[in-house]
Amino acid sequence: MSENTTHFGYKTVAESQKSQKVAEVFHSVAQKYDVMNDLMSVGLHRVWKAFTFTQSGVREGAKVLDIAGGTGDLSLAFAKRAGKTGQVWLTDINSSMLTVGRDRLLDKGFMLPVAQCDAEKLPFPSHYFDCVSVAFGLRNMTHKDAALTEMFRVLKPGGRLLVLEFSKVAKPLAPIYDFYSFSLLPKMGELVANDAASYQYLAESIRMHPGQEELAQMMRDVGFERVDYHNLTAGVVALHKGFKI
Repeated sequence: MSENTTHFGYKTVAESQKSQKVAEVFHSVAQKYDVMNDLMSVGLHRVWKAFTFTQSGVREGAKVLDIAGGTGDLSLAFAKRAGKTGQVWLTDINSSMLTVGRDRLLDKGFMLPVAQCDAEKLPFPSHYFDCVSVAFGLRNMTHKDAALTEMFRVLKPGGRLLVLEFSKVAKPLAPIYDFYSFSLLPKMGELVANDAASYQYLAESIRMHPGQEELAQMMRDVGFERVDYHNLTAGVVALHKGFKI
């Protein structure tokens, strides 16, 4: 019986191989991840994450799960708001990214609980978190529906999910965006991170990710209600929000 296949950027690979290939990308880019984010987005990723935080509803004492939290930008913001009575978990499937994030948070005086885990099999109890966030991580997951189902499971009734992800850019901008993504981005990756291939994959993975309406429907299909999204920077990025009622 042949194994199921999935996409890794524009390549077709066995499902069992995808997580390892994605891991190799993020092991490679972890140390330069923040520098490249600032370069790639001209600093806009900070604005996008700040907007995501404003939509989180996180208050003092909240329990928050930051999935694919990487270098900890959102975890830090959540921890400052949730305070000593709150609980913010920084998680990532990639140990290199998680190490960078943990160390960065410690440098800023925050010792948060950290877990290396797969979003498709979250090691947390059901109905536990007030807010779950995933920023620039969902598109790298093999079974997005399974990951979204797990996010729904661990949320309390009334809790919300925030998905910040690259999306479908407005059509008039598409030619410029394509030139940037496939011509300039890999060159920047080569110059700054000594890794053109990983940034080629990142550009391809964005194109393979579901568009705004398709992702919203995927969220509804696993049980989320009051699902909506905000296009940011002409749809280069979209923030999807849904509630567990």
